[in-house]
Amino acid sequence: MLPDKDGLCGGGGGQATSGEDPSVSLFREYLRLRTVHPEPDYDAALRFLDRIAEELGLPMKKIEVCPGRVVSIMTWQGTNPTLKSILLNSHTDVVPVYQEHWKYDSFAAVKDPEGNIYARGTQDMKSVTIQYIQAIRRLKAEGKKFMRTIHLMFVPDEEVGGHKGMETFVKLPEFQELNIGFALDEGLANPGEAFTVFYGERNPWWITVHCPGSPGHGSRFVENTAAEKLRSIINSFLDFREKEKHRLNTSECFTLGDVTTVNMTMVKGGVAYNVIPAEMDVSFDLRIPPTVNLQEFEEQIKKWCKEAGEGITYEFAQKHMNQNVTSTDESDPWWNTFSTTCKAMKITLEKEIFPAATDSRFIRAVGLPAIGFSPMNRTPILLHDHNEYLNEQVFLKGIQVYENLVPALANVPALPCDA
Repeated sequence: MLPDKDGLCGGGGGQATSGEDPSVSLFREYLRLRTVHPEPDYDAALRFLDRIAEELGLPMKKIEVCPGRVVSIMTWQGTNPTLKSILLNSHTDVVPVYQEHWKYDSFAAVKDPEGNIYARGTQDMKSVTIQYIQAIRRLKAEGKKFMRTIHLMFVPDEEVGGHKGMETFVKLPEFQELNIGFALDEGLANPGEAFTVFYGERNPWWITVHCPGSPGHGSRFVENTAAEKLRSIINSFLDFREKEKHRLNTSECFTLGDVTTVNMTMVKGGVAYNVIPAEMDVSFDLRIPPTVNLQEFEEQIKKWCKEAGEGITYEFAQKHMNQNVTSTDESDPWWNTFSTTCKAMKITLEKEIFPAATDSRFIRAVGLPAIGFSPMNRTPILLHDHNEYLNEQVFLKGIQVYENLVPALANVPALPCDA
């Protein structure tokens, strides 16, 4: 049996080819849009979303947060619009691919005989976008109504840090007007039976350390060179890396989100083989869990610099300081609703700190609760990887998950925060 390259249909109400579920056909259509960096086709995504909004009978608002960067919001008004709303957030962009490492064209959305759909964005996070849409489509078709307003939000540029997307948007009055009480955003696949749910994120720090030193001819033993200082800095950072790796590997209760990862990502310096350089730079990608005191951690970096020699400085390309986490206490009405609804569906949840970064960090930074959740179990974690795929049955089950979660959250009774 050959892989299926077709299966296109209209918005999810029309007939799919080969008896394919219309939701799967819609998912594959969305995957074929090349919203890939460095030049994402956001116009194609906006046209697609315009059509969906029309099919769902929902108004869509577009806010250009930066030139060429549009946030789109479909709104299903609740019966009591004064109550805080529910946000279903997703990003439209995807990361680049190395096509030579893929089995199939990474934007063809090929489905193999096992029902695995291969395309960039299957896991991160076009599946969740279509699951939201199809859950809302079904709930509307059943004539359901909910107390709280539901916003489906589609944001650009998450994959390049969110600076021209969510980070800017949360500061605008249009974001405040959404009156959000609780947000759902992306999570990760889980290879086992359980589903992973994320209540916080590690803080990304991107740091470059500048090491000045005495220049000279490559034939001599020059004292106080930039390279000697660089070696000391690299040793300090990578020794700490080994300690954190050891903590992760020797503790059964730790996940990647519970430790600090350190990775040396760039080294710069030198002009010729026989010239000792006057300065050398080294850059690191640090991801720091919310349990770490950030001020103390920066003091440690200063100490490493001082120990390495004179004149060493550092600068941050990115330094996130917000350590807000979302409550997963059963006394919290939002979490309680989320977890009890999952329990009723016989879903086992594994709570974790997200090891990388998502737009949830910007939502939490403005004081709003946000849960990272992508309903993908029995699935290897392949976001940003070659041959990213999602099985159609796992995808379809995820729609049912949101069909249960969205009504439960949108009917959470009035809370003190609604006053």
